[in-house]
Amino acid sequence: MKHIIILGDGMADWAVPALDGKTLLQHAHTPYMDHLARLGRNGRLITVAEGFHPGSEVANMSVLGYDLPKVYEGRGPLEAASIGVDLQPDEMAMRCNIICIEDDKIKNHSAGHISTEEADELIKYLQEHLGNDKVCFHTGVQYRHLLVVKGGDKNLDCTPPHDVPLQTFEPLMIKALKPEAEETADLLNDLIRRSQELLKDHPINLKRIAEGKDPANSIWPWSPGYRPQMAPLAATYPQIKKGTVISAVDLINGIGYYAGLRRIAVEGATGLYNTNYENKIAAALEALRTDDFVYLHIEASDEAGHEGDIDLKLRTIENLDSRAIGPIYEAVKQWNEPVAIAVLPDHPTPCELRTHTSEPVPFLIWYPGIIPDAVELYDEESAKHGGYGLLKEDDFMNEFMNCK
Repeated sequence: MKHIIILGDGMADWAVPALDGKTLLQHAHTPYMDHLARLGRNGRLITVAEGFHPGSEVANMSVLGYDLPKVYEGRGPLEAASIGVDLQPDEMAMRCNIICIEDDKIKNHSAGHISTEEADELIKYLQEHLGNDKVCFHTGVQYRHLLVVKGGDKNLDCTPPHDVPLQTFEPLMIKALKPEAEETADLLNDLIRRSQELLKDHPINLKRIAEGKDPANSIWPWSPGYRPQMAPLAATYPQIKKGTVISAVDLINGIGYYAGLRRIAVEGATGLYNTNYENKIAAALEALRTDDFVYLHIEASDEAGHEGDIDLKLRTIENLDSRAIGPIYEAVKQWNEPVAIAVLPDHPTPCELRTHTSEPVPFLIWYPGIIPDAVELYDEESAKHGGYGLLKEDDFMNEFMNCK
């Protein structure tokens, strides 16, 4: 049996008064998710281990069954792997957002969803003026970039910028958790301040301001770590002789790299609501014909949640249903070799809060011949009555990979 996980990043949410007290999954028109929930089995999964921040790196690694206390090294090293930066033992990697600061507040974590082409020019400019034998900036995708510090100490208190929209940035700057990390914290805070001076009058930003767009006027480094010691999935799950990851997000591709999954880059995949669903689904189905396992990650709902846009998030959930889950199900149900499908988010991203939370997420599993439970719909409340109950740690992957 082949296996595909379809992950709708951040699509779980809270009850919304404007939607008659329903969550977005309850309110959205999702006939395929409901159909698979009805034909399959359902449950909830704790994706944020105790003591961990509900970041996408934590949640996606948990979905894949990794023991976070043993392997977690932050988001930076995962994104380094995705963009081909081979970290040395003495190097610390950090996610480095380009953000927009306005009136001393973090207006948004994405510089108004700056394009990769614009950001690349800014990152190269920062490397030219701030880079040296200890500090190196690397271009990623859109607002998501990488900062590598040789000899850096990861014992730092860093605030993810998407957690603090519209808050004053100065109190949120990096703090050392141990005395020996003071030097690294001071270095990083100095880079933040110097980046603001360098970027404020850069031609890219002057052009963006003239066009009514948010300027990319500061860096924001966070989630530090060293090269992680992650075993490939095949070492734990012999069913995965060959696997694939499909995502527009460097973080997810980095997890895939350490998990031993090959990456498929899809033309038109943006990580936003305008991503090319059709190309992603074509790539996923093609990969399923040759591989045992596909991890299909779609980011759009998470970004809509960070923007606090209920209507947009509803649209992304419905797009996931009609343009991803539906076509995959309709295709594989005709195949001679059975395919198991799992659908779930990694974490909630409530529009009300505009950041991630750590509540358990709903999941469904369907494959030909599965004995269904009594659940009729796919949403946060219905999943509480699912046959799998409440799972944690590697329970979900064990159940999914042992589908028979």
